[in-house]
Amino acid sequence: MMQRSLIASAALAALYALPGAGELAGQETHRCDDDRAGIRVTVLDATGTVPARADVRVRWADAVRSPARHGVGDDGHLSFCAPGDAMKATVWAEAGDAASEQAYVELTPGRTSAVELRILGEANPGRLEGRVFDAVTGDPIAIAAVTVAGRPTPVETDRWGRYILTGVPAGAAEFEVRRMGYEPLRHTLNVKSGLTTQVDIGLVADPVEMEPIVATTIRSSRLVSEGFYERQFWGEMLGVGEFLTPEYLERWRPMRMSQLIEQFTILRPRLVRAGRTPGTFGDCLQVYLDSMHVEGPLLNSIVLPSEVAGVEVYRATTALPTDLMRFQSRCNLVLIWTGR
Repeated sequence: MMQRSLIASAALAALYALPGAGELAGQETHRCDDDRAGIRVTVLDATGTVPARADVRVRWADAVRSPARHGVGDDGHLSFCAPGDAMKATVWAEAGDAASEQAYVELTPGRTSAVELRILGEANPGRLEGRVFDAVTGDPIAIAAVTVAGRPTPVETDRWGRYILTGVPAGAAEFEVRRMGYEPLRHTLNVKSGLTTQVDIGLVADPVEMEPIVATTIRSSRLVSEGFYERQFWGEMLGVGEFLTPEYLERWRPMRMSQLIEQFTILRPRLVRAGRTPGTFGDCLQVYLDSMHVEGPLLNSIVLPSEVAGVEVYRATTALPTDLMRFQSRCNLVLIWTGR
């Protein structure tokens, strides 16, 4: 129990701490403090030129850290330092709807490694993301090999069983998951151009007689770009915030946004105690629609529940994730994201 508590505390600190500057992975002049490993990334497109407005995504395979996203400079380079407890990293680049394949970096303390990422030439490839778990116990399965036909190397799941496959050609793909002690899984799925498909896999231990579990969901590209799903994973893991997905909205089918916020979120007890008039909001609530502040009385006339892709709700006493600190206030916070 103590170990689990320490892991959760470390994860919470990592989620709400600002990322440090420094070096991202071939060996170059080392600039990281405290003998930490560094990585230097070069991002190019298929023609060898620097793409416009590219980002680098980083996942620390064996450290309790949330994934990071950093913008690439105009020269196509990005450098930063790895956390002190990280020994492996998976990095890839994204430019619009296109992405590179992933590169794996073995981190060596006191050294900076260099990685070159090429944005794939195919227009609008898709992305696969999800988790692998034990179909009987529900426990995450780490170090499972996940791949699709045609990729040179598989990706490995992290300690929470999560994986990401970028730059997957759109169309039918042969999806494969392997882990020692479990029955291998092969599954054909349809990869959507420019979209993220969530594929959750429940593996069964060999020789247990049951079928593996495969669940697929098409993720909203807007919510992916806004970081909604990453905050949802960490928020639900740590008990921070409430996240309403399109499936949730379809279940309750509220007629107005004020009805959704006042009746179907964690804020309902507070709004009831405050004696709010239905359809109005006071100073205790700050509402943002696609990052723009909206006065409560106007919300119902601006957006309908059917137009909403996702909602995030944070109580006033809740610390916000780093990428939401710009919304910091003493009021309850509601972030509404449309699919536009």
